Amino acid sequence: MLNFIFSWLMFAQFGTRTYTYTPSAHILAVKTMSLDNRYPEQSVNEIFKENILLTTAYMRGEKRIDSHSIDKPFHYGITLHRGEVFAFHDDVLPKYSGRVVATMHAHFNGKEGFKSDGYLTGDGVCHLASLIDFAAQSAGLNVFAPTSHDFANIPDVPREYGVAIYNVPSEPMVNAQHNLYVTNSLSQDITMVFDYHNSMLKVSIIKQT
Repeated sequence: MLNFIFSWLMFAQFGTRTYTYTPSAHILAVKTMSLDNRYPEQSVNEIFKENILLTTAYMRGEKRIDSHSIDKPFHYGITLHRGEVFAFHDDVLPKYSGRVVATMHAHFNGKEGFKSDGYLTGDGVCHLASLIDFAAQSAGLNVFAPTSHDFANIPDVPREYGVAIYNVPSEPMVNAQHNLYVTNSLSQDITMVFDYHNSMLKVSIIKQT
């Protein structure tokens, strides 16, 4: 299914925090999507799926990705303290400067192993960002997505949560306008938990009470 051998991962300037559950953890929202229905044409769907899974591998800090590991189940989380921000990539708007503590650590280009479907390298990552938007807003977090993805349907995600993602080295301000910003606006720590199994991707928002 996957036709690349490996991709060395390069890290962005922001760290990533793992998490632990506590007895007082409270689930605020859970949203899921299938990676088998990203696009009606199977060959294009596989590229979307590969790009989404590669992004999650960067998020988890994987050092090397190959055809035997990228589709394996995973369980991973990123914790935000009050006022801290998750951004989908590391070109951010000035108002978030100094507040972003985690990103996906990816830039969605060919050098990082992302595939093109003939239209756009990294196609499919907007679906992942949109699922995060859907979960975060449903949990009552402060979410800002400057550029909507309402020009195209994203299966399993209502159109109002669609996020357009873009990142090229020469256009940082354009990139910043095509990003997703999730702020922990609650008084307690929250964790964005990512689970993947049998082509189903789930994003849960958990609050420590």
